[in-house]
Amino acid sequence: MRCIKILRGYVFRLYPTEEQEALINKTFAATRFIYNYFLTEQLQLINENKKQKTIKEQLFAMGNLINKYPWLREVDKCALRVSIFNLADANKRKNQRRNKQELPKFKRKGINERYSINNFHRVYGGKAYDTIKIDIKNQNIILPKLNKVKISGYKNKQSISGEIKRAVIKKDAGKYYVSINVAEDITPVVTPVSSIIGIDLGLKDFITTSQGQKYKNESFLNKKRLKGLLKGLSRCQKNSKNSQKIKLKIQKLYQKERNKRKYMVDKITNEILADNDIIVVENLDIDSMKSNKEVSASFNETSMYEVVRVLKYKCEWQGKQLMQIGRYYPSSQICSVCGYQNPLLKDMHIRNWTCPACHNEHDRDINAAINIMFEGVKKYIKQLK
Repeated sequence: MRCIKILRGYVFRLYPTEEQEALINKTFAATRFIYNYFLTEQLQLINENKKQKTIKEQLFAMGNLINKYPWLREVDKCALRVSIFNLADANKRKNQRRNKQELPKFKRKGINERYSINNFHRVYGGKAYDTIKIDIKNQNIILPKLNKVKISGYKNKQSISGEIKRAVIKKDAGKYYVSINVAEDITPVVTPVSSIIGIDLGLKDFITTSQGQKYKNESFLNKKRLKGLLKGLSRCQKNSKNSQKIKLKIQKLYQKERNKRKYMVDKITNEILADNDIIVVENLDIDSMKSNKEVSASFNETSMYEVVRVLKYKCEWQGKQLMQIGRYYPSSQICSVCGYQNPLLKDMHIRNWTCPACHNEHDRDINAAINIMFEGVKKYIKQLK
């Protein structure tokens, strides 16, 4: 089996000193300033019907900005460069949206604060070294400008094999984290295909398998607690100390919800992959589902896209296959026994039905998962020919 290169992520909790914390916050501000500056310039050029600046021109202009604002010299220059590339990526995503006129949004203080830095191989005094180094055994990491920072996480691991590509430093709910992207070489163990499973993703039941197993769509957010905090926040004076305290509590509440959902997705995907070699899912039109007012609120509490994303890379690592069937395949309308298509099942409220042709009773979601599995079998057989 050939060796493949993967990009694996490791997330550690950071414990910076007061000086390091101040520098991290200053870097957040600097990268936000660079991003917003060139986004403002982009909007002006659009309004004046002028040609947009290339990344190379923006990088050159950034040098003039650093001379104009000396405080930008205090932070890592690589982080400033990456913010320009992030803006370019935001523009690419804009072109992929249905509404191509929708422009990237400005970055705001206190919301999704993070910056990225790349790892460089340097040679000094005849010795080679990396700008980002991690020592899990002694629980510390060396980052540009910050030097050695205390970390915690992966205590059962002695070291990280592979080449560190970049690091992302972020602040979430008052805590600091660093995410390390490492390029690793792995050799997936390919086993003979012995089982295949179809998965139907939904709103009422998060995941329904062709084997009849259902995973409920749990709501991990304490809505009663959130309602109380938002009510308290509305009574506070804007930007007061009390409002900052309540905002931090709200952030912690959402962080707890994200962590629980992430754990749930990881647990479910591990269970599915442990007993199956081919996993078949639908290629869902997520944008359309989000725009549907009837299901958009429920959709925001699910992790449909995340499940498919996690299954995709775990299948690659374990030498298994993930198949996606056509987006408009009517899996819920077709009888999995005789193949009769029931047009009445376009109504999402019908959860159980009896086939008019063969008189078999069906659970809507289990029937859909079985049909998805059959489509996967057809696709697999075509691959063998």
